[in-house]
Amino acid sequence: QVQLVESGGGSVQAEGSLRLSCTVSGYSSYCMAWFRHAPGKGREGVASIHPASNMRYAPSVNGRFTISKDNAKTILYLQMNSLQPEETAMYYCAAAFARGGYCPLTPSTWYNVWGQGTQVTVSS
Repeated sequence: QVQLVESGGGSVQAEGSLRLSCTVSGYSSYCMAWFRHAPGKGREGVASIHPASNMRYAPSVNGRFTISKDNAKTILYLQMNSLQPEETAMYYCAAAFARGGYCPLTPSTWYNVWGQGTQVTVSS
């Protein structure tokens, strides 16, 4: 069973950067993704990465966020640049056994393993 532990959240000013990490146990055949959940909004898929390293991004973060994984250390990363106040949210790492050639960002229920989340706060 895959287990996920996120870290790296914090507070940053607008246009700042953060890198989130997700320590993973046993994920070689799993889709991995980052989601975020802001108060009053639904859970939003941000980025995903397939075991074959195909990546997908939400349009709102494309060009600013980068998902990557360190297979040797079994860590999933999300580099976030040019953060905006509206991106304040709890960010979650998620996993699901890969089926198909890509890892979707919707629906969130496609993923069945979740971390506890890490808070990101962006101030203006």
